[in-house]
Amino acid sequence: MNELQFEALLPFIVLAAASMAVILLIAFRMSHTVIQVAAFLMACLVIFAMWYVKDTLPQSVPPLFVVDGFGALFTGMIIFSMMAVGLFSYIYFEEREENPKEYYILLFLATLGAATLTISTHFISLFIGLEVLSVSLYALIAYLRNRNNAVESGMKYLVLAAVSSAFLLFGMALIYMETGSMEFERIAQSIKESSSSVLFSMGFGIMVVAIGFKLALVPFHLWAADVYQGAPSPVTAFIATVSKIGVFAVLLRFAQSVNLPQYPLVISIFSVIAMASMIVGNLLALRQQNIKRLMGYSSIAHFGYLLVAFLPGNAAGVEAAAFYLLAYSITLLAVFGVISVLSTRMKDAEDLVIYKGLFHKQPILTAVLSICFLSLAGIPLTAGFIAKFFILASGVQQNLWLPVLVLVITSVIGLYYYLRVISTLFAASSSTGTTAKTLHPFFYISTYIALIVMMLLLFWLGIFPGRAVEGIREFLLIR
Repeated sequence: MNELQFEALLPFIVLAAASMAVILLIAFRMSHTVIQVAAFLMACLVIFAMWYVKDTLPQSVPPLFVVDGFGALFTGMIIFSMMAVGLFSYIYFEEREENPKEYYILLFLATLGAATLTISTHFISLFIGLEVLSVSLYALIAYLRNRNNAVESGMKYLVLAAVSSAFLLFGMALIYMETGSMEFERIAQSIKESSSSVLFSMGFGIMVVAIGFKLALVPFHLWAADVYQGAPSPVTAFIATVSKIGVFAVLLRFAQSVNLPQYPLVISIFSVIAMASMIVGNLLALRQQNIKRLMGYSSIAHFGYLLVAFLPGNAAGVEAAAFYLLAYSITLLAVFGVISVLSTRMKDAEDLVIYKGLFHKQPILTAVLSICFLSLAGIPLTAGFIAKFFILASGVQQNLWLPVLVLVITSVIGLYYYLRVISTLFAASSSTGTTAKTLHPFFYISTYIALIVMMLLLFWLGIFPGRAVEGIREFLLIR
């Protein structure tokens, strides 16, 4: 490894070192507040390292990694999401009986696993990154072990993730048997020279099981609502953003490397999965009275929408997918940030009745939630509307009429449950609510500022998307 290659990997090295630094802070018996502040500063250091090395990109680190604009873009989204989750984690865990210090070790390790996926160009690095992410999530989901659903959710995720990893390895083995390589580029080259690609199609079809599980796509979605409900609210936000950004990024990179659209069978499978996810996710969310389960089913539908941008396999689709992930991540982080603020020591603020008349008690949080749900519904002047427009445009360009039609119809269905939550916020005040927390005002003020900034970002991206699109395009050109 030469100096430039080492510099390119510097953000990921800093991310790994951050988890070790947290271990040392715990060994010296530092307080939760000190660890929280140190974790935030180390996340800022990762951002600085990314900025420092950006002029040296792209850099290939054969055979496992390539650090380019694509990886930097999705890694940036992951670090931003992790910083927001870390901020919400403090107010969520501070009053709870479990020691929250080890939580930050797991958070950094899971982030490292997701970030590794964004720069992976080899099945080995893909598998290692995915397993580092998954093993950390097992513990994060069940972290509040005294809660009724936490251990159950952690066990369910562990068993299903282990099964999906087996499918992933078997699919990789079939592709290796066909091509004789595990590097994305060499796989693509071998397929071009081969007269038959049956084993490749079978292998990737089996790998779709693991990918579908990680992205909670139908019919691999059965874990989503239970895990979303049972996990601590900041962890749920992490799963919905960081975990899925990493998996989707490596899926996009692999699809571009092997020119996936040239395989009609694989594209047909993804088309069916996309349409099924859009339909099932929206229908299951219609009658939900638990807001965390509602967000779980909603995420199934949204990643069905995202697959419509994945199907064309062109630059417009990748740009649309990147913008959609950016808008969706900001929205989900804000929603679960509000849930974390309203949660008490004994119970998460997950029942919809808790939010009845919230406007009369917490107008700022009501405004944040309202804009977030309007964005998820795709209402104009929000980032969600522009994101869906870009996905529709990329689908129409490639004549994907059926998935586009399903996207439009299911988006209309989604309006019902999003607007139902908003109407609940402005209903007559309810006596059911959450008790006030007794935390240092600095952390509350910081959290409220973060939520307001996210709300304004949704407006900015919805009204002036051009700057963000140009930035995404510039990153994607660094290849």
